This record gives sequence, C-alpha cells and structure tokens, in this order.
Amino acid sequence: QVRLKESGGGLVQAGDSLNISCTDSGRVVKGYTTGWFRRAPGKEREFVAAINWNGDSTYYGDSVNGRFICSRENDKKTVHLRMNSLKPEVTAVYYCADTGLDGSTWSGDFGSWGPGTQVTVGS
Repeated sequence: QVRLKESGGGLVQAGDSLNISCTDSGRVVKGYTTGWFRRAPGKEREFVAAINWNGDSTYYGDSVNGRFICSRENDKKTVHLRMNSLKPEVTAVYYCADTGLDGSTWSGDFGSWGPGTQVTVGS
C-alpha cells in the first residue's frame, strides 16, 4: 500500500508558480525527513528539496535553490513544495519519499516513494 501520495501537479506557463503536496496516509513516523525528487524524460532522478521533521532545516538542489520553498504541516501529515518562476526545463514527474537520515539528498536513502505527480511547464 502506498503511504505517501503527491498531489497538485498540472500544466502551467513559464513564470507561473505551483504548489504540490505530499500527504502521508499511514502512521506518522516522527523524526523522519521528507524529500522531493523529480525525473524528466530521458534523465536521471534528481534531488529537488527536503525538509526535516521539525521543519527547521531545509535542503535544496542547486538547480532550484532560491525559487522553490519546502514546508510542512505535521498536524495534517503534509509536506508542501512551492515552486516559483517556473521554467520549461523543470518539467518532470515529481516524487516524495522519506528517510531517517536528516540532511540526506541521496535517493538511495529514501523510501516509501509516492506514485508521483506530473508538472509540465509550457514556454
């Protein structure tokens, strides 16, 4: 059974903003870090952002730093990714997953992957 599920993806235009969310439908695992990754067609999976359980530490991939903001609402078991100034090159399927290793940006450390949500940015 899939525990984490992404939502909020869609088709937007260059320069627009978009919020995507990751909701945990299972038992809350306190202390875990939640991460966002993306995979564009023909490319490797790429780290996008991560946030620790308390929400006081966030990590961003070099390509999105300054434009994307990761936040969380633990009472709603939801992690958000606010994506600003979108560009066509960020078109990809976005996945969330979690890890017990605070600060990790390596996909191999993450588990409970969601099915992904498609984000498409038109030019």
